[in-house]
Amino acid sequence: MLYWVLKVFFLGPYLRSTFRPWVSGIENVPTTGPVILASNHVSVVDSLFLPLMLKRKVTFLAKSDYFTGRGLKGWVLRSFMNGIGQLSIDRSGGKASEASLDTGVEVLRAGGVLGIYPEGTRSPTGKLYRGRTGVARMILEAKAPVVPVAMFDTDKAMPIGTVIPKVRRVGIVIGEPLDFSRFEGMEGDRFVLRSITDEIMVEIARLSGQEYVDVYASTLRRAAAKAA
Repeated sequence: MLYWVLKVFFLGPYLRSTFRPWVSGIENVPTTGPVILASNHVSVVDSLFLPLMLKRKVTFLAKSDYFTGRGLKGWVLRSFMNGIGQLSIDRSGGKASEASLDTGVEVLRAGGVLGIYPEGTRSPTGKLYRGRTGVARMILEAKAPVVPVAMFDTDKAMPIGTVIPKVRRVGIVIGEPLDFSRFEGMEGDRFVLRSITDEIMVEIARLSGQEYVDVYASTLRRAAAKAA
């Protein structure tokens, strides 16, 4: 309920009038049934503008840090994330990450729209980085099509490290659905999962025009933190 209240009456009108978002290829999103929206990730506000432009509710997998804060600030952030349709995902690996992906599969099996950032985190440089294979596993387990998405200029509207957004027009390009049904039943094959993920990243790079770097963005972030 809060999702639609924010989208229709409060946050949605403000974002539309202030940032004047444009979208191309919206017809590529199926009007019914499960679908994964696999997008590049250059700003925290990516998860606001993509759902804003679609008629269907979009549920995103978001890092668990947004849901574990304490005190009033933690409660407000947690309530907001739940309100805009975000689900907590544990990126620490192992069983915790597996359980998070299972939550995404449940959304798809219920016929929902699941938004995911295959890179696993925001791009620290504006380039496109290697995708995590969790998206491929969910595609095969839920038998869902995947639609590649490219966000434009959201990083200029809300650069990493900023609190107050800058007024800047942002855009979204939505590509045609990708069909991986030929790999049905092979979700346990890590080579297949990597192949699917790489194909998705190639398509996102084509739509976004970003330079692709075959390194995990999280690896780059850790290296930068150690050097600081």
